[in-house]
Amino acid sequence: MEESLLQVIHLKKYFPIKGGLFGKAVAYVHAVDDVSFDIKRGETMGLVGESGCGKSTLGRCILRLIEPTSGEILYKGMNIADIDRRELWRSMQMVFQDPMSSLNPRLTIGYIIGEPLLVRKMKKAEIKAKVIDLLTEVGLKPEHYGRYPHEFSGGQRQRIMIARALITNPEFIVLDEPTSSLDVSVQGKILNLLNDLKKRLNITYLFISHDLSVIKHMSDRILVMYVGKLMEIAPKKELFNNTLHPYTQLLLTSIPSPRARSYKEKLKDFKIIDLPSNINVPKGCRFQPRCPQAMEICKKKQPIMVEVRPGHFVSCHLYS
Repeated sequence: MEESLLQVIHLKKYFPIKGGLFGKAVAYVHAVDDVSFDIKRGETMGLVGESGCGKSTLGRCILRLIEPTSGEILYKGMNIADIDRRELWRSMQMVFQDPMSSLNPRLTIGYIIGEPLLVRKMKKAEIKAKVIDLLTEVGLKPEHYGRYPHEFSGGQRQRIMIARALITNPEFIVLDEPTSSLDVSVQGKILNLLNDLKKRLNITYLFISHDLSVIKHMSDRILVMYVGKLMEIAPKKELFNNTLHPYTQLLLTSIPSPRARSYKEKLKDFKIIDLPSNINVPKGCRFQPRCPQAMEICKKKQPIMVEVRPGHFVSCHLYS
């Protein structure tokens, strides 16, 4: 059996909404609600869902950028709550969605990429040599070392962020929609770069996106998330060929078709409503207000995640 590098066990993250004279919590945003899965060493786990479903919050909890409300995250069998953040971030890194907002405009990219090595008190000459090697690794040039973020295109800035994540030789990287702000032609180059780095450096990825075509290109297994809950977990081919959960079916049929009529026909069975609030979440199954196959039990009881086929899990009363 393949070794699990990361295990997420019953993870919850609730954000309090404060009000009243004394600023007490009057409600909670259920950003991540009882999520469990594992990531094997060397694989790319895709995480897909609509905007606001909790994908980025889950990624930030895994890296302890924010602390979870409850649950456990095990990295190499150790609870990350027991690992010093500085030690954790040497082997776990994150590439954010918007590279420009992640780069300090007053610093050169040489300093930005090499800063973690300054903390380790490495010699400046050694740091510069390593940063230049990394710039070449991600498709940039040594002369870019002394330039500032505004002097680069969007694709180049994302390459800088990838180099920044690689500087500590991490084993695990969370990629939070790293190509969503880029042109399609540039997206392909960045995705191919990430795949190439994964193979050569044996890195494990959690790849977050709302774009199913990107998820299909990058992932080995896929997590489908909806309003803080996992709906389906399956290997890539299994998920696309044998889709089980109605929400996953909705995601697949929502991919625009050049034939507008067939596109409308695919969506006609689903109820077109706004995404439910993470504050007042629906009772029972989160997806039941939109589901064409909803039963009475769906409105009362939250389904549990069950394994329908080997490695294919689904949270739906149709299969429990």
